[in-house]
Amino acid sequence: MFLNDSEIKALTKRSRSKAQQKQLNAMGIQHKVRADGSLVVLSAHVDKLLGGDVQSSRPARQSKWEALAYA
Repeated sequence: MFLNDSEIKALTKRSRSKAQQKQLNAMGIQHKVRADGSLVVLSAHVDKLLGGDVQSSRPARQSKWEALAYA
């Protein structure tokens, strides 16, 4: 669900929290800062942003020809 510390470090190529925050902002990745200064990053957001999630979460649109026929 969330990236762990080593995954955030690998993604940003930074080890300090402030530098990681700057890097995540530059990449457009949303994150939150915990009270202890550590970062929270949703792995689903990173997958979607970087192309890991190929399928759209929105269902395919279906035609409504039946509804038009009865109108």
